[in-house]
Amino acid sequence: MNALQVAVRDYPHTRPLKEGLITTEGYDLDFAEVEPIHRAFAPMVRESRYDVSELAVATLLQAVEAGRPVVALPVVLHGNHHHRSIWTWEDSGGLTPEDLRGRRVGVRSYSQTTGMWVRSVLSGTFGVASRDITWVTREEPHVASAQEPANVERTATPLVDLLRAGDLAAVVMGARSADHVEGLVPLIPDWKARQEQHFEEHGWIPINHLAVVRRDLLEERPDAVRAVYRALTRGIDFARPASTGTVRGSVVQYGVTDTLLATLETAIGHAREQGLITSPMTAESLFADFTRHAGA
Repeated sequence: MNALQVAVRDYPHTRPLKEGLITTEGYDLDFAEVEPIHRAFAPMVRESRYDVSELAVATLLQAVEAGRPVVALPVVLHGNHHHRSIWTWEDSGGLTPEDLRGRRVGVRSYSQTTGMWVRSVLSGTFGVASRDITWVTREEPHVASAQEPANVERTATPLVDLLRAGDLAAVVMGARSADHVEGLVPLIPDWKARQEQHFEEHGWIPINHLAVVRRDLLEERPDAVRAVYRALTRGIDFARPASTGTVRGSVVQYGVTDTLLATLETAIGHAREQGLITSPMTAESLFADFTRHAGA
């Protein structure tokens, strides 16, 4: 039997599978090396290149709307707070989130999930709607048929260069990348207190990536999908002791839980408000096929 083709990032909870410490109940896994992992997303939703893949939430929602043959597993691989995911220059003169109205902000792709969560912070906390900003992007959506709002532009110039030149007011970027750019500071200075407040109020941390499978694999070989799901859950359990008390320990989870559904219902609402999707859908519907074919 051919090995299942898998594209997931190297995390503490996926490393045991990659290193063979956790097996997949009679199924071999062939892990593709894709770095950064978002480069696996377009091939997955456009070509079904992998049997199992990590996939960003916003891309998943667009893929479901477009009828692409991918099915979500209730396995959260990555997530984080995003109050610190929008940056400006330290000498920007005290720029505030409210000052972004009518300005230009850079983001790798409008459909990037980090950007979706950042826009939700700007809208929900500071009253700055997505439509109030011109979004300057470097990449198109992973889902080829996905449409972008009229206030989205494309550029070939690196976003940090545009920010340095004054053509952008801010850029959306994960902290791991921003830390390598000298002079960047968080646009929201009290980001830490605000993310703690968000967690206290809502009880969840934004989800960025889930695991997904090809629809035909689920329908034709549900036993294989069930084995992959169980292996992923064992990987999470394996890594849990070392992640207790961390963001990773709070956001990485499995199972169709109330927390998972509440987080994804919020993401769906933001995606519709921001024009990432137009169709109504529910968080529970994302896992209906998995539950029907392999949930037992």
